[in-house]
Amino acid sequence: MNISPNDTLPVEHNDPVNARILAISEDKIAGFVREPFAQIAERAGLPVEVVLERITAMLRAGTVRRVRQTLLATNLADGALVAWKVPPEKIDTAFDYMSQRDPFSGHVVLRSTDAITPGSEYKLWTTLKVPHGFSLPRHGEILREIVGAEHFRLMPAKGIFALGVGHVRRKNVAPGSRAGAPATMIKVQPATLTEHEWTVLTALKREFTPEEIQEAPWVARAGEAGVSLEEFFAVAESLTNRKIIGRFSTFLEHVKPSLGGVRVTRFNALFHWAVPPGRELEAGGEAGRHEILTHCYWREAGPEFRDVNIMAVAHGTDKALLLEHKTAIDRHLADGGIPVSYTNVFWGGRSEIKPSEISPQIYRRWLDDVGAARV
Repeated sequence: MNISPNDTLPVEHNDPVNARILAISEDKIAGFVREPFAQIAERAGLPVEVVLERITAMLRAGTVRRVRQTLLATNLADGALVAWKVPPEKIDTAFDYMSQRDPFSGHVVLRSTDAITPGSEYKLWTTLKVPHGFSLPRHGEILREIVGAEHFRLMPAKGIFALGVGHVRRKNVAPGSRAGAPATMIKVQPATLTEHEWTVLTALKREFTPEEIQEAPWVARAGEAGVSLEEFFAVAESLTNRKIIGRFSTFLEHVKPSLGGVRVTRFNALFHWAVPPGRELEAGGEAGRHEILTHCYWREAGPEFRDVNIMAVAHGTDKALLLEHKTAIDRHLADGGIPVSYTNVFWGGRSEIKPSEISPQIYRRWLDDVGAARV
């Protein structure tokens, strides 16, 4: 298959056929499946050949920025959301370093608030993961010294209430739309893999090139891992059962415009709520059931952020509409008798999104490159 952005296939996310595919392929293929593209086709009600052509075309055009099997990396590596207080004259350099030269920093986002509020001086936000056996605080100190940050706040996830993408599917979600029951919290708990499992997982999680978008996509990956296809399936399905595998997903370029100038989203809102200690599970379940949220976590933000402990992310093309969604969630929490002592919204600006590396071997090499003596 040799499709380029200049060919006749539509490549924008809002093309009707592409939208049908993306409504499934963004975040509806849970766990590991043996024929992911065939399952996308079945659930979208389209021939598999059409799905393969369209995903390939969108990937070549940059509308889809990556296709990959995701992991529940919170169980494979120690991770945290990190807020960085960086002098204004150093913030662009710090952003560039973390997005380009630290493979363990994933989402790198400059955020702002609509007014001066607690924590508003923390303008650089990242996600960070380090393999088990290494130290998140140590890594933070290395980065702080390299980029000249004044301070950083680590906020590990204590529980996950929502984790998905589905930007196309969420475009028409009305404020207040929510599931019929509270979200169930996924506990963050470490998992240990054998060398054999790491070998299979490394091949499994690698991003697909356009040439690899085909039926039976795992045959070549099994060969890459040096195992039979049945052994590859057995390991992948075991890892799914152990809550290590996330979803098979096509990730849209939701920040930058496409080649045709079309944006999937314009605004990225990080919602903050501070609820009384002991009410986090209840509050997260009630907030996390709202369909607009792509992420919802229990995190302890500490005194810098007025002891916020529930955080969630929503995306959209209309800022006022996102605030309506936030108001609907606030009202739902209040109606449920959950007191909120403080709430805020941090808006995303410049951003780079990439998966965090979790390989212990790569981490050791990175430490050697930056010089372990830095700590």
